[in-house]
Amino acid sequence: MENLLKRITINPEVCHGKPTVRNMRWPVEVILDMLGSGMETSEILEDHPELEKEDILATLYYAKLSISGDILKEVS
Repeated sequence: MENLLKRITINPEVCHGKPTVRNMRWPVEVILDMLGSGMETSEILEDHPELEKEDILATLYYAKLSISGDILKEVS
């Protein structure tokens, strides 16, 4: 699971420093919003081919760590 965190980046030059997927302009919150609206992973990947299944899993793992209160030392 820790390898998934390497897909989440925080860069002040990208999306105002919000956590994003692989330093692309895909904030974690946008991926979570798509999932929360009922989109299936396969639909997201079909609509956005630059994303990978592991990116979706990484956003979910990041969200889990965020709400659990764990320190996110691996995210940079």
